[in-house]
Amino acid sequence: MRHSAATLLWRFGIAVALVTAIGVLPWLSHTDPALTVLKARSADRDPTPEVLADIRAQLGLDQGPFPLLGDWLGGLWRGDAGRSWISGSEVTPVVLQALGVSLLLMAVALAVAAATAALICARTLWLGAHRRLDGRRAGGSGSAVLAALPEFLTASVLATVVGVQLGWLPALGWYGFRWTVLPALALGLPAGAVLGRLLDDLLPGAFAEPWALAGTARGLPGRTLARQALRRCLPGLLPNTGLFVVGITGGAVTVEQIFDIPGLGRTTLQAALAQDLPVLQAGTLALVLLAALAAGGAHLLTRLLIGPALRDGALPSLHRPTPPARGILPFVYGGLLVAVIALGLPRDPLALDTAERLAAPSPAHPFGTDALGRDVLARVAHGALDTLLLALAITAVTLLTGLALGLLPRLSGPLVDTVTALPPVLVALLVTATVGSGTATPALAVAAVAWTPLAAHTCALLRQERAALHLTATRALGAGPWYLLRHELLPAVVPPVTRHALLRLPGIALALASLAFLGLGAQPPSPEWGLLLAENQPYAERAPWAVLAPAAVLALLGALAVTAAGGVRRRTRRTEPVAPLPERQPEPRELAATR
Repeated sequence: MRHSAATLLWRFGIAVALVTAIGVLPWLSHTDPALTVLKARSADRDPTPEVLADIRAQLGLDQGPFPLLGDWLGGLWRGDAGRSWISGSEVTPVVLQALGVSLLLMAVALAVAAATAALICARTLWLGAHRRLDGRRAGGSGSAVLAALPEFLTASVLATVVGVQLGWLPALGWYGFRWTVLPALALGLPAGAVLGRLLDDLLPGAFAEPWALAGTARGLPGRTLARQALRRCLPGLLPNTGLFVVGITGGAVTVEQIFDIPGLGRTTLQAALAQDLPVLQAGTLALVLLAALAAGGAHLLTRLLIGPALRDGALPSLHRPTPPARGILPFVYGGLLVAVIALGLPRDPLALDTAERLAAPSPAHPFGTDALGRDVLARVAHGALDTLLLALAITAVTLLTGLALGLLPRLSGPLVDTVTALPPVLVALLVTATVGSGTATPALAVAAVAWTPLAAHTCALLRQERAALHLTATRALGAGPWYLLRHELLPAVVPPVTRHALLRLPGIALALASLAFLGLGAQPPSPEWGLLLAENQPYAERAPWAVLAPAAVLALLGALAVTAAGGVRRRTRRTEPVAPLPERQPEPRELAATR
């Protein structure tokens, strides 16, 4: 009871701190809220001192940020979130309507993600149910391509090809269920690829547990074993599923912009850019509450699935020592990536040739040219150096942060739920207001949120590992907490979380470049990968190579990260191979029938 009260108090304190930080955002950034509001209301109106003074008087800006924040918080108890500084309308109906749109889109996107994850894990489930797993992951690297595809690129292709050219589904607007299909595909395919890879990573350990061996020996049907293996592995992924719920709801800004969807993410972003604080605060608070509900639902479902085993310390370990995966795919993908960079580095990424605008791939320009006649191969290669190095550094930092905070679930649990509720663009705006705009702003903004799924994954795996039978036996023999942490817990948890971090490496690279494109960091003509995608997106129909080339390199990076992660395995302490599943022994009545 005391732990629950402390957790609720911690969550409440984080939410209050977040809303307070948003409330003082204009004053932190040293900008005039009246000027920003005037530009949002009427861009053509001159910002004379009289006009600005009138706006300050209307909004009460002369009182300072904290009286305004106090009035806003006081109105929440009555269900009144204030009025928009831009439109003058009541905030509560606007936010609730946007939340309803986002929840419907989130539900359909989660269905797409679940179907995608099921397809990725189908081969492993079939092999495990038929006793053909050898202790290594069965999945290939095809899911890495889906996980590495940027959402706005997938959304643009779906809107252009399926919506406009083929006319199968509506591409713009929000008027019914049919309008949710394309944006749900754009959001659900990458999320399902990540969840499918994480689940595929746990399934071999589940099929090697004693209950699975006993079930096989007793002749249980393969579908029963597969169903129980899924039930065994899902609790380790439920926290990350909750993070996807919030991310799809609040972080789908680009998809909502492309498909013209009035969702909560788009509403919050527009309010942040216009410094419409009542709408921004209400939208952020709605995202925080949604994150708390998702975390509570994931915790409850975990208890329903394996609650008694967690309580009694009777779980086997999913992360037993396994031989490292071997193969040539990481070398093939790495060689291709190095070849692309080596071929493009000698070329000039800034050289303009207006006579070669949007030229198709040729021996002179293997990846074609962009709208200004610049060589796409040169820009991809030069952009790879900064993007990859910075993405690798952020991945290492977030991995260490996620592992460290994951070991302290009481501290990090509420923090993870709250930070995940924030769209990355809003975090970037907060970072910019605090430290200013510059090349380090995207890195700080991405690092501030990228550790959360790793910390949630660490907490979930650590919770199950502490309930493992071998840990209970080791503790009974007199092992202390430090010995258990060093020799049992960390060797079991670090490899899967490291593979998870590598799986997210392409997403970090894209997030860095996307924030730079929004003006928070490097500016054009810098050859950032995200800038290349965004700059060439309007020409996707006329010159698809200008978009497909950087997207293909990003997908190649994802395939390399996933296949290389296969070698990050918990090492065996013995040199014997993993024992195969035992053959089914005949029942006594079967022996009697054969005599």
